[in-house]
Amino acid sequence: MPAISVEVATAASVFYLALLLKSRKGKKKRKTWVRKFLEKGSVHGKLLLEDLRLDGAGFINFLRMSTSDFEILLRMVAPKISRRNTKYRKAITPDIRLAITLRYLASGDSFTSLMYTFRISKQTISTVVPEVCEALISALKGYIKVSKQKL
Repeated sequence: MPAISVEVATAASVFYLALLLKSRKGKKKRKTWVRKFLEKGSVHGKLLLEDLRLDGAGFINFLRMSTSDFEILLRMVAPKISRRNTKYRKAITPDIRLAITLRYLASGDSFTSLMYTFRISKQTISTVVPEVCEALISALKGYIKVSKQKL
């Protein structure tokens, strides 16, 4: 087998390094792990609820209940569905969590559709909805028991 000249070995090494750099250049390192349109999700959901509260008919159409009924339900379940902020992200507020669940129950929208409406990932929505439903069930059971005792 003939010996490889220094020039050929150097050229092959340079070519190999150029290929490595080119393959790495196309792969950008992620700066965030959240889709761009979801970055301000909680803020968007908060603004959506505020706008709907100003328009009573719009609120009723969107969540199928009045703002006063929503506030009553919120007071009943807020302690059970509240989450704490972390140093990485802000928690979704109880009113947004309740609104997502009520919209899901009222309309049957898919989690993907709710993701675009509230700008919260569908993975998060898939955990929020069952949690809030459980809180609603337990709160309403307690409310019914108290109501029966008053009668």
